[in-house]
Amino acid sequence: MRVVIPGGTGQVGAMLRRAFTAAGHDVVVLSRQPSGPDDVAWDGRTAGPWVREIDGSDVVINLAGRSVSCRYTDDNLRAMLDSRVDSARVVGEAIAAAARPPRVWLQMSTATVYAHRHDAANDEAHGIIGGAESGIPDYWAYSVKIAQQWERAQAEAATPATRKVALRAAMVMSPDAGGVFRVLSRMTRLGLGGPVGGGRQFVSWIHEHDFVRAVEFLIGRDDIEGPVNLAAPEPLPHRAFMRELRRAWRVPVGLPATKAMAEVGAFVLRSDTELLLKSRRVVPGRLTDAGFTFSYGTWDAAAAELVARTRAAR
Repeated sequence: MRVVIPGGTGQVGAMLRRAFTAAGHDVVVLSRQPSGPDDVAWDGRTAGPWVREIDGSDVVINLAGRSVSCRYTDDNLRAMLDSRVDSARVVGEAIAAAARPPRVWLQMSTATVYAHRHDAANDEAHGIIGGAESGIPDYWAYSVKIAQQWERAQAEAATPATRKVALRAAMVMSPDAGGVFRVLSRMTRLGLGGPVGGGRQFVSWIHEHDFVRAVEFLIGRDDIEGPVNLAAPEPLPHRAFMRELRRAWRVPVGLPATKAMAEVGAFVLRSDTELLLKSRRVVPGRLTDAGFTFSYGTWDAAAAELVARTRAAR
């Protein structure tokens, strides 16, 4: 199988490349800054020689988009929107022009599309799309707008011979550099792994092995298209989430942080508090209905495995 991964040089792309290469598949990564022998240059906005990689491929997994690990300034939010929409649009154009288009196009999206809520979980059928909640910062609504336009760019692409799936992914947990697990683990080991802003907000997550397995599952299921939640079946409040991570690292205490303290920490880390404070209570309705089973369905088991692997690597 020939797999093309636009924007595949980040954490998630590295995971998928490892898995598909180990399984004997031919993997090509499209990158703005090619560094490996199988990387092909593209700018994420316009057609170029890279379109030849799409023609004749079996699967396209588009991960391109500016990282959300940054300050949510107006310029950065606009860059997030443009990079996601432009890359999805130009990938769609390449697929539409291909003499032998891929049979499936998996487009990265985000669980952030759902509303900030504590009362019930969001699945694909009954989940509430965010942006209209009262009492949230304006830029949280803009994050939802980014997700909606990202998905719309794929949905509107004229690719009748190619099945399209939007991956509404929760935080992908792996020990890889650049991932959120590394950041949270470092905070935990420093004694800063307590609840933030009261800890009532829900955390949705997925273990890297289940993420890869879910992608493989969706590639093989010709009857599934449209948005699919990639999240473990048991999201939990931030307070409990951090407690389990401390237990896995054998750190007895984690200092709590107020919202104001979180703002200061996010500024220092050049990140944003939405990643910590928005309640993402997302569940994998379509995956479980289709018969997918999770290897790491609970956070305690996932955290224990990730910490053990991190310790072994060190």
